[in-house]
Amino acid sequence: MDRLITDTAERIFSDHVDRGVLDAAERGEFPSALWDVVREAGLHLVGRPGSGTDGGDLYELLTVAGRHAVPLPLAEVLIANSFLDETGLTTIAVDGVAPWGRVADRVVTVEGEVSVDFDVAEDANLAGESRDRVQMRNAHRVDVPGQLYERMALSRAALMAGALEGVLAMAIDYATEREQFGRPIAKFQAVQHNLAILAGEVAAARCAGDGAIMALGSPNFAVAVAAAKARVGEAAGVAAEIAHQVHGAMGFTHEHSLHHFTRRLWAWRDEYGRETHWQEQLGRRVAGGGADSVWEFLVGAG
Repeated sequence: MDRLITDTAERIFSDHVDRGVLDAAERGEFPSALWDVVREAGLHLVGRPGSGTDGGDLYELLTVAGRHAVPLPLAEVLIANSFLDETGLTTIAVDGVAPWGRVADRVVTVEGEVSVDFDVAEDANLAGESRDRVQMRNAHRVDVPGQLYERMALSRAALMAGALEGVLAMAIDYATEREQFGRPIAKFQAVQHNLAILAGEVAAARCAGDGAIMALGSPNFAVAVAAAKARVGEAAGVAAEIAHQVHGAMGFTHEHSLHHFTRRLWAWRDEYGRETHWQEQLGRRVAGGGADSVWEFLVGAG
Protein backbone atom coordinates (compact mmCIF):
# COMPACT_ATOMS: atom_id res chain seq x y z
CA MET A 1 0.00 0.00 0.00
CA ASP A 2 1.33 3.41 -0.99
CA ARG A 3 0.59 5.84 1.84
CA LEU A 4 1.14 8.79 -0.49
CA ILE A 5 -1.81 7.67 -2.61
CA THR A 6 -4.19 7.12 0.28
CA ASP A 7 -3.12 10.34 2.01
CA THR A 8 -3.59 12.31 -1.21
CA ALA A 9 -7.00 10.76 -1.78
CA GLU A 10 -8.04 11.44 1.81
CA ARG A 11 -7.08 15.09 1.47
CA ILE A 12 -8.80 15.56 -1.89
CA PHE A 13 -12.02 13.86 -0.85
CA SER A 14 -12.11 15.69 2.50
CA ASP A 15 -11.71 19.03 0.73
CA HIS A 16 -13.96 18.48 -2.28
CA VAL A 17 -16.73 16.05 -1.30
CA ASP A 18 -19.39 17.78 0.77
CA ARG A 19 -23.14 17.67 1.19
CA GLY A 20 -23.67 19.96 -1.81
CA VAL A 21 -21.65 17.71 -4.12
CA LEU A 22 -23.48 14.60 -2.94
CA ASP A 23 -26.92 16.17 -3.30
CA ALA A 24 -26.10 17.52 -6.76
CA ALA A 25 -24.85 14.11 -7.89
CA GLU A 26 -28.07 12.52 -6.69
CA ARG A 27 -29.97 15.00 -8.87
CA GLY A 28 -28.00 13.70 -11.85
CA GLU A 29 -25.30 16.39 -12.01
CA PHE A 30 -21.90 14.87 -12.70
CA PRO A 31 -19.27 16.32 -10.30
CA SER A 32 -16.91 17.41 -13.08
CA ALA A 33 -14.89 19.72 -10.81
CA LEU A 34 -14.20 16.81 -8.46
CA TRP A 35 -13.30 14.55 -11.37
CA ASP A 36 -10.86 17.16 -12.68
CA VAL A 37 -9.08 17.26 -9.31
CA VAL A 38 -8.92 13.45 -9.22
CA ARG A 39 -7.42 13.36 -12.71
CA GLU A 40 -4.93 16.13 -11.97
CA ALA A 41 -3.69 14.08 -9.01
CA GLY A 42 -3.39 11.00 -11.22
CA LEU A 43 -5.68 8.92 -9.03
CA HIS A 44 -7.53 7.60 -12.08
CA LEU A 45 -4.30 5.84 -13.14
CA VAL A 46 -3.73 3.90 -9.92
CA GLY A 47 -3.11 0.23 -10.62
CA ARG A 48 -1.89 0.70 -14.20
CA PRO A 49 1.50 -0.65 -15.28
CA GLY A 50 4.17 2.02 -15.12
CA SER A 51 2.31 4.05 -12.51
CA GLY A 52 4.36 2.68 -9.63
CA THR A 53 1.20 1.28 -8.05
CA ASP A 54 -0.50 -2.11 -7.96
CA GLY A 55 -3.87 -3.74 -7.43
CA GLY A 56 -3.60 -3.37 -3.68
CA ASP A 57 -3.26 0.40 -4.05
CA LEU A 58 -6.29 0.40 -6.34
CA TYR A 59 -8.57 -1.20 -3.77
CA GLU A 60 -7.15 0.86 -0.91
CA LEU A 61 -8.05 3.95 -2.93
CA LEU A 62 -11.60 2.64 -3.31
CA THR A 63 -11.80 2.14 0.45
CA VAL A 64 -10.92 5.80 0.96
CA ALA A 65 -13.50 6.77 -1.67
CA GLY A 66 -16.16 4.76 0.16
CA ARG A 67 -15.27 6.47 3.43
CA HIS A 68 -16.30 9.77 1.82
CA ALA A 69 -19.20 8.43 -0.31
CA VAL A 70 -17.41 9.81 -3.39
CA PRO A 71 -20.00 10.14 -6.20
CA LEU A 72 -17.69 9.11 -9.06
CA PRO A 73 -17.41 5.92 -11.18
CA LEU A 74 -13.92 5.45 -9.79
CA ALA A 75 -14.11 1.67 -9.44
CA GLU A 76 -15.23 1.23 -13.03
CA VAL A 77 -12.49 3.49 -14.40
CA LEU A 78 -9.70 1.90 -12.36
CA ILE A 79 -10.66 -1.71 -13.05
CA ALA A 80 -11.38 -1.09 -16.74
CA ASN A 81 -7.93 0.47 -17.11
CA SER A 82 -6.34 -2.46 -15.33
CA PHE A 83 -8.03 -5.09 -17.47
CA LEU A 84 -7.39 -3.32 -20.75
CA ASP A 85 -3.71 -3.13 -19.87
CA GLU A 86 -3.50 -6.76 -18.76
CA THR A 87 -5.26 -8.22 -21.79
CA GLY A 88 -3.78 -5.94 -24.41
CA LEU A 89 -7.27 -4.91 -25.48
CA THR A 90 -7.75 -1.31 -26.48
CA THR A 91 -11.54 -1.54 -26.54
CA ILE A 92 -14.53 -3.39 -25.16
CA ALA A 93 -18.14 -2.99 -26.29
CA VAL A 94 -20.91 -4.75 -24.39
CA ASP A 95 -24.46 -4.05 -23.34
CA GLY A 96 -24.94 -3.38 -19.67
CA VAL A 97 -24.94 -0.87 -16.86
CA ALA A 98 -22.57 2.08 -17.25
CA PRO A 99 -22.21 4.41 -14.26
CA TRP A 100 -22.54 7.98 -15.55
CA GLY A 101 -22.88 6.75 -19.14
CA ARG A 102 -25.02 9.80 -19.87
CA VAL A 103 -22.05 12.16 -19.43
CA ALA A 104 -19.28 10.02 -20.95
CA ASP A 105 -17.04 12.06 -23.23
CA ARG A 106 -16.58 9.09 -25.55
CA VAL A 107 -17.67 5.50 -26.08
CA VAL A 108 -14.76 3.11 -26.61
CA THR A 109 -15.18 0.39 -29.24
CA VAL A 110 -12.92 -2.00 -31.09
CA GLU A 111 -10.45 -0.24 -33.40
CA GLY A 112 -10.87 -0.65 -37.14
CA GLU A 113 -13.65 -0.48 -39.69
CA VAL A 114 -16.48 -0.80 -37.20
CA SER A 115 -19.60 1.34 -37.02
CA VAL A 116 -21.21 1.36 -33.59
CA ASP A 117 -24.62 2.63 -32.63
CA PHE A 118 -25.80 2.73 -29.04
CA ASP A 119 -28.62 3.85 -26.77
CA VAL A 120 -28.31 5.19 -23.23
CA ALA A 121 -31.25 4.78 -20.84
CA GLU A 122 -30.81 6.80 -17.67
CA ASP A 123 -31.23 4.89 -14.42
CA ALA A 124 -29.97 5.02 -10.84
CA ASN A 125 -29.43 2.72 -7.89
CA LEU A 126 -30.92 3.06 -4.42
CA ALA A 127 -28.33 5.68 -3.47
CA GLY A 128 -29.14 7.85 -6.47
CA GLU A 129 -25.87 6.91 -8.20
CA SER A 130 -26.06 6.81 -11.98
CA ARG A 131 -26.48 3.29 -13.30
CA ASP A 132 -27.38 4.05 -16.91
CA ARG A 133 -28.10 1.15 -19.23
CA VAL A 134 -26.11 1.19 -22.47
CA GLN A 135 -27.21 -0.99 -25.38
CA MET A 136 -24.72 -1.47 -28.22
CA ARG A 137 -25.60 -2.28 -31.82
CA ASN A 138 -23.22 -3.29 -34.63
CA ALA A 139 -20.45 -3.70 -32.08
CA HIS A 140 -17.72 -6.31 -32.24
CA ARG A 141 -17.85 -8.34 -29.05
CA VAL A 142 -14.94 -9.77 -27.12
CA ASP A 143 -14.77 -12.31 -24.32
CA VAL A 144 -14.84 -10.85 -20.82
CA PRO A 145 -11.43 -11.30 -19.16
CA GLY A 146 -11.28 -13.83 -16.34
CA GLN A 147 -12.17 -12.76 -12.80
CA LEU A 148 -13.67 -9.46 -13.94
CA TYR A 149 -16.83 -10.19 -11.93
CA GLU A 150 -14.76 -11.04 -8.86
CA ARG A 151 -12.74 -7.85 -9.17
CA MET A 152 -15.87 -5.76 -9.45
CA ALA A 153 -17.32 -7.58 -6.44
CA LEU A 154 -14.16 -6.74 -4.51
CA SER A 155 -14.53 -3.12 -5.57
CA ARG A 156 -17.93 -3.04 -3.90
CA ALA A 157 -16.53 -4.75 -0.79
CA ALA A 158 -13.78 -2.12 -0.60
CA LEU A 159 -16.23 0.74 -1.08
CA MET A 160 -18.51 -0.70 1.60
CA ALA A 161 -15.62 -1.21 4.01
CA GLY A 162 -14.77 2.46 3.64
CA ALA A 163 -18.39 3.58 3.97
CA LEU A 164 -18.70 1.49 7.13
CA GLU A 165 -15.78 3.39 8.63
CA GLY A 166 -17.53 6.63 7.74
CA VAL A 167 -20.77 5.45 9.35
CA LEU A 168 -18.95 4.44 12.54
CA ALA A 169 -17.25 7.84 12.79
CA MET A 170 -20.58 9.62 12.31
CA ALA A 171 -22.29 7.47 14.94
CA ILE A 172 -19.54 8.05 17.51
CA ASP A 173 -19.50 11.80 16.86
CA TYR A 174 -23.28 12.04 17.19
CA ALA A 175 -23.41 9.93 20.36
CA THR A 176 -20.69 12.05 21.91
CA GLU A 177 -22.35 15.36 21.06
CA ARG A 178 -26.04 14.49 21.56
CA GLU A 179 -27.17 14.95 25.15
CA GLN A 180 -30.14 13.35 26.84
CA PHE A 181 -31.07 13.63 30.51
CA GLY A 182 -28.12 15.94 31.06
CA ARG A 183 -25.34 13.81 29.59
CA PRO A 184 -24.13 12.57 26.19
CA ILE A 185 -26.01 9.50 24.98
CA ALA A 186 -22.61 7.81 24.56
CA LYS A 187 -22.59 7.49 28.36
CA PHE A 188 -25.58 5.14 28.30
CA GLN A 189 -24.70 1.46 28.39
CA ALA A 190 -27.22 0.47 25.72
CA VAL A 191 -25.74 2.97 23.27
CA GLN A 192 -22.21 1.88 24.16
CA HIS A 193 -23.19 -1.72 23.52
CA ASN A 194 -24.56 -0.89 20.07
CA LEU A 195 -21.50 1.17 19.19
CA ALA A 196 -19.27 -1.73 20.25
CA ILE A 197 -21.19 -4.09 17.96
CA LEU A 198 -20.93 -1.55 15.15
CA ALA A 199 -17.18 -1.19 15.67
CA GLY A 200 -16.79 -4.97 15.60
CA GLU A 201 -18.68 -5.25 12.32
CA VAL A 202 -16.57 -2.50 10.78
CA ALA A 203 -13.35 -4.22 11.87
CA ALA A 204 -14.53 -7.59 10.54
CA ALA A 205 -15.49 -6.04 7.21
CA ARG A 206 -12.14 -4.34 6.83
CA CYS A 207 -10.32 -7.55 7.74
CA ALA A 208 -12.29 -9.54 5.15
CA GLY A 209 -11.66 -6.92 2.49
CA ASP A 210 -7.95 -6.74 3.28
CA GLY A 211 -7.73 -10.53 3.02
CA ALA A 212 -9.16 -10.46 -0.49
CA ILE A 213 -6.83 -7.63 -1.51
CA MET A 214 -3.85 -9.62 -0.24
CA ALA A 215 -5.04 -12.60 -2.31
CA LEU A 216 -4.84 -10.67 -5.60
CA GLY A 217 -3.09 -12.82 -8.18
CA SER A 218 -3.20 -15.96 -6.04
CA PRO A 219 -5.14 -19.21 -6.71
CA ASN A 220 -7.36 -18.40 -3.71
CA PHE A 221 -8.47 -14.99 -5.00
CA ALA A 222 -12.00 -16.07 -5.97
CA VAL A 223 -12.54 -17.70 -2.57
CA ALA A 224 -11.21 -14.66 -0.74
CA VAL A 225 -13.50 -12.37 -2.72
CA ALA A 226 -16.50 -14.57 -1.97
CA ALA A 227 -15.74 -14.44 1.74
CA ALA A 228 -15.13 -10.69 1.64
CA LYS A 229 -18.27 -9.74 -0.28
CA ALA A 230 -20.40 -11.98 1.93
CA ARG A 231 -18.93 -10.74 5.21
CA VAL A 232 -18.91 -7.07 4.28
CA GLY A 233 -22.49 -7.36 3.07
CA GLU A 234 -23.55 -8.80 6.41
CA ALA A 235 -21.75 -5.99 8.22
CA ALA A 236 -23.49 -3.40 6.07
CA GLY A 237 -26.92 -4.57 7.18
CA VAL A 238 -26.03 -4.56 10.87
CA ALA A 239 -24.16 -1.26 10.69
CA ALA A 240 -26.91 0.63 8.89
CA GLU A 241 -29.47 -0.52 11.44
CA ILE A 242 -27.36 0.47 14.44
CA ALA A 243 -26.25 3.80 12.96
CA HIS A 244 -29.82 4.89 12.37
CA GLN A 245 -30.81 3.75 15.86
CA VAL A 246 -28.01 5.80 17.41
CA HIS A 247 -28.95 8.88 15.40
CA GLY A 248 -32.63 8.50 16.26
CA ALA A 249 -35.17 10.47 14.24
CA MET A 250 -32.46 12.84 13.01
CA GLY A 251 -30.77 10.02 11.13
CA PHE A 252 -33.87 9.35 9.06
CA THR A 253 -34.12 12.89 7.68
CA HIS A 254 -32.87 13.80 4.23
CA GLU A 255 -31.12 16.82 5.71
CA HIS A 256 -28.71 14.61 7.65
CA SER A 257 -25.78 13.11 5.71
CA LEU A 258 -26.10 9.61 7.18
CA HIS A 259 -28.36 8.40 4.37
CA HIS A 260 -25.70 9.17 1.77
CA PHE A 261 -23.66 6.38 3.37
CA THR A 262 -26.32 3.87 4.39
CA ARG A 263 -28.12 3.98 1.05
CA ARG A 264 -24.81 3.38 -0.68
CA LEU A 265 -24.21 0.44 1.61
CA TRP A 266 -27.57 -1.04 0.66
CA ALA A 267 -26.99 -0.40 -3.05
CA TRP A 268 -23.42 -1.71 -3.15
CA ARG A 269 -24.51 -4.73 -1.13
CA ASP A 270 -26.80 -5.73 -4.02
CA GLU A 271 -24.31 -5.09 -6.81
CA TYR A 272 -22.15 -7.99 -8.04
CA GLY A 273 -23.83 -10.55 -5.83
CA ARG A 274 -25.47 -10.38 -2.43
CA GLU A 275 -24.27 -12.40 0.54
CA THR A 276 -26.37 -15.42 -0.41
CA HIS A 277 -24.75 -15.64 -3.85
CA TRP A 278 -21.22 -15.63 -2.48
CA GLN A 279 -22.08 -17.86 0.47
CA GLU A 280 -23.42 -20.39 -2.02
CA GLN A 281 -20.16 -20.21 -3.96
CA LEU A 282 -18.22 -20.92 -0.78
CA GLY A 283 -20.56 -23.75 0.14
CA ARG A 284 -20.19 -25.40 -3.26
CA ARG A 285 -16.42 -25.12 -3.02
CA VAL A 286 -16.36 -26.82 0.38
CA ALA A 287 -18.92 -29.49 -0.52
CA GLY A 288 -17.16 -30.28 -3.78
CA GLY A 289 -13.89 -31.04 -2.03
CA GLY A 290 -15.29 -33.57 0.40
CA ALA A 291 -14.99 -33.80 4.17
CA ASP A 292 -11.23 -34.34 4.16
CA SER A 293 -10.61 -31.00 2.42
CA VAL A 294 -12.52 -28.77 4.85
CA TRP A 295 -9.59 -28.02 7.15
CA GLU A 296 -7.23 -27.24 4.29
CA PHE A 297 -9.88 -24.97 2.80
CA LEU A 298 -10.32 -23.07 6.07
CA VAL A 299 -6.61 -22.45 6.55
CA GLY A 300 -6.17 -21.30 2.96
CA ALA A 301 -4.46 -24.30 1.43
CA GLY A 302 -7.44 -25.54 -0.57
